[in-house]
Amino acid sequence: MKTTVGVMGSSGGKISRVARRKAYALGREIARRGCILLTGACPGVPYDATRGCKDAGGITIGVSPALSLHEHITRYASPWKDFDVLIYTGDGLMGREITAIRSCDITVLIAGRSGTLGEFAIAYDEGRIIGTLQGTGGVADGLPNIMSIVGKDTGAVIVSDPDPASLLDRLLAVHRQRKGRLPDRTDAAG
Repeated sequence: MKTTVGVMGSSGGKISRVARRKAYALGREIARRGCILLTGACPGVPYDATRGCKDAGGITIGVSPALSLHEHITRYASPWKDFDVLIYTGDGLMGREITAIRSCDITVLIAGRSGTLGEFAIAYDEGRIIGTLQGTGGVADGLPNIMSIVGKDTGAVIVSDPDPASLLDRLLAVHRQRKGRLPDRTDAAG
């Protein structure tokens, strides 16, 4: 099976040009390595990564909060072009996060606000491989502060790098080392 890389990050608010460029570059690198890109099917940096992946000939999947394409476009004002597959969860913005994170082998955070923080929390608690694209702001750059108060070992691996290609190479190396396995679930209370 191909490795699935989830790109999570700012869908709105103030997004820097640097974050947008790095997201697009990350999408291209995901395609170049033969991986599949998965996002929350939203605008902003996740969609920038989607466009980069498609422009490089890659496969893209979006996990929609909606029940249908019509609702995805009208209620959530979210993009649909450039996705090869949209998965309609009907779970709303926060509910779709669990499906998105659990469907990824690797999760990459770019910039990000409260939704990205929620995605990080799911990935971290489940012992996932997490990358942060440094220099993009938001949760991605604030993660060291967040980790200083977490105080919980879940088996998650966090890799940070300012370069999209280098970050992806390092994350794929961790994934190969783990051979796709997750740490044993402890279901410890948060």
